[in-house]
Amino acid sequence: MSKSIDVIVIGAGIAGSTCAMQLAGKGHRTLLLDRQEFPRHKTCGEFMSPETKEMLEVLDIHLLDQSKKPSTMDHAKIVMPQGGVIEAPLPGFAYGISRYELDQILHQKALEAGAQIVTKATITSIEQLEDASYEVQVKQGDERISYRAKAVIGAHGTKKPRGMASAPDLRDQTVYVGVKSHFSGIEIPARVELYFCEGGYVGISPIEDGIVNVAALLTLDTVQGSGKSVNDILRAASLTNVSLAARLAEGKPVDGTQVSIAPLHLSNVPESWSQYPHIGDAMLMIPPLCGDGMSIALRSSLLCARWTDKYLQGDIEHADWQSNYTLEASREFTQLLRRARRIQKLAFAKTNKFYPGLARMIPGLAAYVVKATRLSEMNAAR
Repeated sequence: MSKSIDVIVIGAGIAGSTCAMQLAGKGHRTLLLDRQEFPRHKTCGEFMSPETKEMLEVLDIHLLDQSKKPSTMDHAKIVMPQGGVIEAPLPGFAYGISRYELDQILHQKALEAGAQIVTKATITSIEQLEDASYEVQVKQGDERISYRAKAVIGAHGTKKPRGMASAPDLRDQTVYVGVKSHFSGIEIPARVELYFCEGGYVGISPIEDGIVNVAALLTLDTVQGSGKSVNDILRAASLTNVSLAARLAEGKPVDGTQVSIAPLHLSNVPESWSQYPHIGDAMLMIPPLCGDGMSIALRSSLLCARWTDKYLQGDIEHADWQSNYTLEASREFTQLLRRARRIQKLAFAKTNKFYPGLARMIPGLAAYVVKATRLSEMNAAR
């Protein structure tokens, strides 16, 4: 079977859903594909920074109007393995909401805008044709469909479609494992908590209905031998931070919310284009300590949708679509990534045990670091 469409967005997470919603809203025939079924739990910090709230409002998405209200946070607390604590205000209110809830909200918005959503679909090949259009082969169950699309957008996260690969120097060689579980019974104020432990860190933040999200990024070598389940991995990590162990002991895991992802490689530089534009984690995998992936997903979605609309309208050529998006993505994210990598390196330096003392000696230092790892708010609606 063969079908013709204007644009295919690969990956129905935050970046893909909002990009599809914008393009469908402009009148383009838009197909949103994902290899998994929704709703589902996802390895994610589920922390939405103040700039994320602004970008959602640009898209006319107001989380406080939903039936399930997100939590709010106004400060961060960092706890070192030796017991030192750093606290800093966030530059505005942040939200906590599970991906299980958020993805449903975004999918509904995409459907209302006119996008078609197809899940449990595997892309078997993508070929760019001589006229710059794309032929995308998709397998859904026993059915195989060939799509001819004017544009393709990659929002597929770190796992590229079959046959696609990144240059090895684009991602760091350190291998990480990401795990996540919801917990009940942990009383947490309006803050995000970050616990350093051997091989990485564990973040705890409130989401909806009194539940907290516990998400960790740990090096593969420290995870090996700690058990196969997410709960085993979190328990092993907590053995290297007494405060974290005490925090997790207050509650219990919520069944069915445990997910993991591996291998993960953090980005050295943004990968904004291969055969097609990339958005979200497909473009940039940032250390969770140094910024939230949700804001990057939304910002890249806004940028890509704007340039893709110009291309589909015939206002620019394919080469201009590529060069303009690549340039703007580099301008938005390269410096942020450099700052993030410097802070990540400092965080794991042997001298990090002295940081709580420095934060007390230099008022405003912790707040400056928090601000340095955020996207600017003023440009979200450009």
